[in-house]
Amino acid sequence: MIHYALKCEDGHAFESWFQSAAAFDALAQAGHLSCAVCGSTEVSKAIMAPRVTGGREEAEEAPKTPVLKNPGSEVEKALVDLRKKVEENSDYVGDRFATEARAMHLGDKPERSIYGEAKPEEAKQLVEDGVPLMPLPFMPKNKLS
Repeated sequence: MIHYALKCEDGHAFESWFQSAAAFDALAQAGHLSCAVCGSTEVSKAIMAPRVTGGREEAEEAPKTPVLKNPGSEVEKALVDLRKKVEENSDYVGDRFATEARAMHLGDKPERSIYGEAKPEEAKQLVEDGVPLMPLPFMPKNKLS
């Protein structure tokens, strides 16, 4: 895995992990990368210093880096606030999102606010079945670490 600082054509800065440098290049060339703030697909690597740690213990103790380190615009600040609100008021269910959402919709589980990941076909089926859901404009921190 490789971690890149990224920027879009409008200057928004964000970060992401990739399987390899070649994976980043392939995704960028195919237009599958987009800005976390404005959605632009003109994304490039930003200048960044390499991260050097003293070993496994130090790396495990290091704080996790947020996607938007220093939100500058009102949109970036709103995204940071939205993430905070979702994380404080919802349960992270990971890849069990579709199962949990469907169970609550059918009354098999008590309703509560949840967030997580779903495959595109799972999300489509939930929408077709009338299960209320909304895509979030950020990846859960659990997924980034």
